[in-house]
Amino acid sequence: MARTTPPVVGIETIRALGAIADPQSPPGPDVTAALGLPALDPADATEVFVLSCPPYASIHLGEEGKLGGDAADRIAGFWRVVGLDPPPEPDHLSVLLSLYAELGDAAASARRDVVARRLERARDVLLWEHLWSWIPGYLDAVTDLRTATVTPWARLVAQVLTAEGRHATPAPGLPLALRQATRPVEAGTTEQLLDGILAPVRSGMVLTRSALAGASRCVGIGYRQGERRFTLRSMLEQDPHGTVTWLADEAARWTARHRTRLPVPGDGCATWWSTRASTTATVLHDLVAGQPPDTGGSTATSSPSPTTVDRSAGDPFTQIRHVGNRRAKPAPNALDASSSTSPTV
Repeated sequence: MARTTPPVVGIETIRALGAIADPQSPPGPDVTAALGLPALDPADATEVFVLSCPPYASIHLGEEGKLGGDAADRIAGFWRVVGLDPPPEPDHLSVLLSLYAELGDAAASARRDVVARRLERARDVLLWEHLWSWIPGYLDAVTDLRTATVTPWARLVAQVLTAEGRHATPAPGLPLALRQATRPVEAGTTEQLLDGILAPVRSGMVLTRSALAGASRCVGIGYRQGERRFTLRSMLEQDPHGTVTWLADEAARWTARHRTRLPVPGDGCATWWSTRASTTATVLHDLVAGQPPDTGGSTATSSPSPTTVDRSAGDPFTQIRHVGNRRAKPAPNALDASSSTSPTV
């Protein structure tokens, strides 16, 4: 079934927005000016697209929260389905938006209606399965960084894709990546918690280095710069109760932002992401309170993991159970709007 109305966003606009996300070959100031955006600052582009929020679908949809894996393979398969060889980074936002524009261009120039409908159908699949399944949360995280020249880009991309979604054929259901994501955060050992918290598809939230730096200030502990896993482990070692409490509050913040996202007809992604973040908040709050999390089941809000956990005496979570309810230090508030919450490798 073709789109209910012609696309409301120019194909060149979509292509140009994708080009901005590629720091290796950014567009010139004439392109950003044509979009009504400020000239891209190379330092901002590096901070966002390389260091803090690499725009890869696999980071957001993969169970490990890393580049490649099944998430990238799934998108590479889509390239093959439409008759194209996958590029070296098939899940990068710049090439996905370029492909989305190319499919629109090809559909508009097709001489036969049946060909145009097939191309539009492929374009809709690309939008729902491989863009909308992760882009809203990613753009929220970029916006949290508050970089002067990239934040306006993130807001414009969100407006453009929302408009495209409202004029596309409604999604038939949840994207496959979300339907297959059955493991939420598990309150097991420290390493198991880190595995889940740092993978957006498991935790429902996006944490960047900037977010963790702000969390360290909020909790009142030292910030050890490095990969996010190293930094967060250090925070848990210094103050497990305060760090887990902050994480729980941050998960609650992401729950609310997913819920308040502008609706798109037929879209169940916002609800899925909100439920996943809410589950994370519950698991973490239960951990702080010294209660075993209820994680039975196999839906987006649950996991087949056991409800009791064997922790060693040296694990920070053991310390939470021993001192969590006796601490005079007030629980840290949720990170303020000046800090960031997005994923990196």
